[in-house]
Amino acid sequence: MTDATRPTSFIERKARPIVETALADTRVVLISGPRQAGKTTLARQFSGPGRPYITLDDAGALNAAKTDPVGFVRGVDRVIIDEVQRAPELMLAIKESVDRNDAPGRFLLTGSANLATVPTIADSLTGRMAVIPLLPFAQAEIRSTPGLLLDRLFAGEEPAIGKDTVVDHDLLATVLRGGYPEVLRRPTAARRIAWLEDYVALILDRDVRDIANIDQLDRLPRLLDVLAEHAGQLVNHSSFGAALGLSSVTAQKYVAILERLFLVRTLAPWSNNRLSRLVKTPKLHFIDTGLLAALREDETDALRDNRARFGALLESFVVSELLKLASWSDRRLSFSHYRTKDGDEVDVVVEDRRGRIVGIEVKASATVKTEDFRGLRQLQAAVGDRFVRGLVLHDHDRVTPFGEKLQAAPLSLLWTM
Repeated sequence: MTDATRPTSFIERKARPIVETALADTRVVLISGPRQAGKTTLARQFSGPGRPYITLDDAGALNAAKTDPVGFVRGVDRVIIDEVQRAPELMLAIKESVDRNDAPGRFLLTGSANLATVPTIADSLTGRMAVIPLLPFAQAEIRSTPGLLLDRLFAGEEPAIGKDTVVDHDLLATVLRGGYPEVLRRPTAARRIAWLEDYVALILDRDVRDIANIDQLDRLPRLLDVLAEHAGQLVNHSSFGAALGLSSVTAQKYVAILERLFLVRTLAPWSNNRLSRLVKTPKLHFIDTGLLAALREDETDALRDNRARFGALLESFVVSELLKLASWSDRRLSFSHYRTKDGDEVDVVVEDRRGRIVGIEVKASATVKTEDFRGLRQLQAAVGDRFVRGLVLHDHDRVTPFGEKLQAAPLSLLWTM
């Protein structure tokens, strides 16, 4: 098995060729993802005499960008600007610059906030900017495996066991580490947790101020703790707010900020006109399970004895890995969840542009039962021929058929295919 504990050499990002291709035909390219996910390392691979690197974490550069954004980009032919969300004033100046000179690859930007959700920024660079997501390391990157599960499933391939299957204690350790590069370099759980605690404090103290004006900044750390305990559950802004003395509207606003900073991710409910008893509430997940476990103070020994609590971590792990697989796929894929008012569910519904569907249910146990496929069977019946595959991913090392297009399969499928 590949040692995924401490990377000792350079790990190639699967987004690199995507960035390279975009720079060849698009004026502005934005690498977007959480802090410390590796954006700077990736962007600097494209720097050189003809494309200098500037970071807005530098106080002087930030001041210049804010006070005179037009002057900051005037005369620039090609440039890398790191952490561009710190000076949103630059975006209009960049638009004017690339409208005057429309050569491809002029601006390579990185952003630790989802700038595509800011209407003024999204509108100003429509048709001029390619956005390339970069999340913390995927297991396929750490282990140098293909990472083509979604593409191969939609191509009609059967799930197949690979050489790097991970189960039991090794699976638990993989989920608890997550994917932040700095975390993977640290040899002990205590050192990893210390880094993650400092990381959260930095983001909540500084990065929030860059993208939003909020009155009760001191509530955000506690809100993040509350959200961590609700990972894998339906979003309930009233409950989140009540725990902190906030209104439902304020709690919703704050959760949206945390989502823009790539700390959490909500999955929209899947809908279908043929089914009337579907729950229409999003589901909450964390982008990185190392961070989620640190916030929940989950430790290895306790999780071994509490599979239900491990299940919430595992579901967020699968969601995060699927998002990473989709980020370098040529297919345009959307993600949602299926849940009925009777409690039947499919944890992740992946849909392509043709409306074809792969359903994925996550189980922390080694044993899968027929009833674990109830939600998948309902989904299959609802969409008919558009149903490509239904998988129950669980803690095991073999693929077991449970019906037409339905299988139980190892969680390791996320990186072995």
